[in-house]
Amino acid sequence: MRLNRRRLLTSIAAAGAGLAMPAVVRAAEGDNFWDIFKRDNAMRNVDQSGNTATARSLVDTIEPVLSYDTAYNLQLAIQNYEAFVAANGSWDEPGRETYGLKLGESRRAAALLKRRLMINGDMQLEKRVDNDFDDKLDAAVRLFQARHGLVINGMVDEATFYALAVPADYRLNQLRLNAQRIEQWASALSDRYIVVNIPAATIEAVEASQVVQRHTAVVGKVDRATPILNSKVHQVKFNPYWTVPKSIIEKDLIRYMNEDPEYLTKFNIRIFDGKGSELPPTAIDWSTTEAVKYTFRQDPGGENSMGHCKIDFYNPYDVYMHDTPQKALFGENARFHSSGCVRCEGIDSLAAWLLRDNGGWDLPTVQAAFTGGLREDVPLMVQVPIHTTYITAWANRQGTVSFRDDVYRYDSAGIVSFANT
Repeated sequence: MRLNRRRLLTSIAAAGAGLAMPAVVRAAEGDNFWDIFKRDNAMRNVDQSGNTATARSLVDTIEPVLSYDTAYNLQLAIQNYEAFVAANGSWDEPGRETYGLKLGESRRAAALLKRRLMINGDMQLEKRVDNDFDDKLDAAVRLFQARHGLVINGMVDEATFYALAVPADYRLNQLRLNAQRIEQWASALSDRYIVVNIPAATIEAVEASQVVQRHTAVVGKVDRATPILNSKVHQVKFNPYWTVPKSIIEKDLIRYMNEDPEYLTKFNIRIFDGKGSELPPTAIDWSTTEAVKYTFRQDPGGENSMGHCKIDFYNPYDVYMHDTPQKALFGENARFHSSGCVRCEGIDSLAAWLLRDNGGWDLPTVQAAFTGGLREDVPLMVQVPIHTTYITAWANRQGTVSFRDDVYRYDSAGIVSFANT
């Protein structure tokens, strides 16, 4: 089943003046002044940051996404979803009035949203619900957003509306596929490892069956997918040079230079020929693909595409994990911007964890290397397994079930084993 969020929102864009009516007017319909005053006063006392923290705590537990425990938890979730689908078929799709709902509003769509979130376990079951977008609904929407890897803002924005519209049988299929994937991957796990979950764009450092660090990531674009593999981290490079891959020279760099002839100079990227001699940008004909014959190397520093750190693991794809100067990307819902490599938020903590057996490397030492501009390649004394995976659904022992979009269309293709991907 192919879902298109733009199609889902077409009816909303055409809703007209009815949805454009100010919230205070809609809330006032059928209410007296005292009702509105009491409701508005209650809304001012809602602990939205507390609701966000609670939502995150229910999702980001110490249980790894990739583990035998998760495989077991998924089986329980599958049973629950199978029972619901058998009895009900699916839940109702959100109506157009659901779009844009937020704290303090009062409309029938809020009551329907409460019922929907009770089905998923985001709200406690209640026999009667009202039309108010209150503290309980704010907490439930934030939990729903946390479970789906969305920006947690408590309102039914576009991404949240899209996630609400995904049918129950689609979610059940995700659970079944991912249960099989995790069963296969779990057999390769050791006591200490790193997991990159591509659809979630997250990184977990795992030890003794517990997550000791969790990091937000940026992974490969759909047309430049991050490869799925099992490997080992063998080296950490501080303030590295970046040698631009030929694919990026061909697809991006030539275009950038045609748009801005000063691009290479601005970002401290130097050009070298086959003999190691440096060339000026004017020596290349940028109207052709001549540039792919040369080596492009970016100097260490604040503009370097790998930031202050590069983490190398064995693979034939020339991909790796690294820091980035583009920190704002970590705050997006869909973090699929790279050419296959994995960008890691808070990479200093991960580097310190990887280097702990080397002696003399702790978090303050790593941070000092970053800020001091230390240029050094450090091989790991103990190489650490890394698994780049594709898990779009998982569950923890608290019964919280998380989902992500099928960004690379592997769910749609029914792919369970990635041995030949």
